[in-house]
Amino acid sequence: MSRTTGTLGVDDDWTAPDDDGAEHWGRTEGRDPRNLRTPLLIGVALLVVVGLFVLRALMPLGEALTPPTAVRDFVTLTLSVVVESLPFVVLGIVLSILVQIWLPDGWLERWLPTQPILRRACISLLGMFLPVCECGNVPLARGLIVRGFTVPESITFLLAAPILNPIVIVTTHQAFGWDGGILVARLVGGFLLANLIGWLFSKHPDPSSLLTPTFQASCEVTEQHGHEHTKVERSLQQFVAEARAIMPALLIGSAVAGAVQVLVPREVLVTLGANPVWSVLAMMTLAVIVSICSNVDAFFVLSFGSTFMPGSIVAFLVLGPVVDVKMLALMRTTYTTRTLVIITAVTVLFSAALGFGVNALA
Repeated sequence: MSRTTGTLGVDDDWTAPDDDGAEHWGRTEGRDPRNLRTPLLIGVALLVVVGLFVLRALMPLGEALTPPTAVRDFVTLTLSVVVESLPFVVLGIVLSILVQIWLPDGWLERWLPTQPILRRACISLLGMFLPVCECGNVPLARGLIVRGFTVPESITFLLAAPILNPIVIVTTHQAFGWDGGILVARLVGGFLLANLIGWLFSKHPDPSSLLTPTFQASCEVTEQHGHEHTKVERSLQQFVAEARAIMPALLIGSAVAGAVQVLVPREVLVTLGANPVWSVLAMMTLAVIVSICSNVDAFFVLSFGSTFMPGSIVAFLVLGPVVDVKMLALMRTTYTTRTLVIITAVTVLFSAALGFGVNALA
């Protein structure tokens, strides 16, 4: 693994940056990532899965056994988020394996600038060649860290790729065309947001502290045993490891998203649509709640286009792919809670400012 700033190594104790700016991270002896996984998380995930299957099985048995409307809505919404997200999660894991194991060492890195700001700007455009929604980009960002990219670079990619990819560009154009500057504002906003947060984290004195101990340990184990097996064996092992890390978070995040959507009446949000300030705040709230895939969220929000102002639509389209409840649950497998709080705060403030600005120009 290359030793660039903020990456994880295995052989050396951490030292201050040397002349070429490299940092080294100390090895944690005797730490198995499987032993670091929270049993509670796995238990909750299993309960959610079992509960969903039981409720789904009971539904066709007759009116007497039919769950209440709120429960049926919860099950439907939760399953829809899981079904919609699962193919992209699997695709993201596959792409992560290709990047980590099959891509030749140095091949990707040699095409990127060495100047940090330009390098992150180019990394934020990698989504143009990897059209995966936000769910699949989490394992892919994990793979970039394992490969040797810095933590701020992985965050820059993770936040930009769900917006700056060809599928999202096409679907947003199909939904809104060039009306109201929504498409341009979404693309420019997504690019600026990702690079702003990447720049902020690049100033962090200890980038490894942005990662969860579990993920750090898994990186170390991967590096220690990376050359003991064939590429095919390593690929299968990596697929299982990534699936074990990502799937419980996906299930729990989807369940939370479904519950919130059932509990929060959408009519309350729609009544706020004509106000230039409250419309932005309402759509930002909806973006966090709905947890819809970035590849199709433009068509979802199109139904609100007649009642909500353009700035609120832009705020929804920029905020949603970054900090909806499902995405936060997935990112928690890699980044610490404090890291996610900072990402959320900056994204909310940026999206609100962007939405207010678009409304002011509309």
